[in-house]
Amino acid sequence: MSVADIKLAHLLSVAVIAYDLSMSRWKPDARGRLAQAAMELYGERGFEQTTVAEIAQRAGLTERTFFRHFADKREVLFDGAAALQARLVDGVAAAPADAAPIEIVAAALRSIAPIFAERRAFAAQRQAIIAANPDLRERELIKLAALATALTAALRERGVGQPDASLAAEAGIAVFRIGFERWVAGAGDGPELGEVMDELFDSLSAVTTR
Repeated sequence: MSVADIKLAHLLSVAVIAYDLSMSRWKPDARGRLAQAAMELYGERGFEQTTVAEIAQRAGLTERTFFRHFADKREVLFDGAAALQARLVDGVAAAPADAAPIEIVAAALRSIAPIFAERRAFAAQRQAIIAANPDLRERELIKLAALATALTAALRERGVGQPDASLAAEAGIAVFRIGFERWVAGAGDGPELGEVMDELFDSLSAVTTR
């Protein structure tokens, strides 16, 4: 190895050591750390008893940082609702052109199921926190109503008339809500969310054709 190669190797070693040291001090993903801290505290103390200051402290951050990412401590539990709504609307647009309204909604809901595939434990924890608090249950119902409204609008964009668009959207959200509750209550090796919703859509079809 030449003298130049030895010098280069030395410089690279110093750079790697410096990088490792800086990375050990840097704690990425403030939003994720805050969400994790909040969920831990909600589980330990309850939602009402947990303060933003305690969440920030647990995450090793400031209250100001918390409010840069979340409007309030409730929003930790409802983060991602807008993205979920957007995925549902995209699912409606991507459904086959000749599909019936309820089939379009079923396809859209099936398209979002993979989002939850590896989050059953988190979803169960979140569901338990919401179920224990009336204000959070109300907020969850508002979120579901917003999803139904978005689905209705997306169906209307495809040319589905009223009341068919609203009926299909509301029925689909009912399937999603019941299916989600069954899925989070199931064992870790139980059916996936998409499979649970498919079974419920089959039940819905049977009920409406009798």
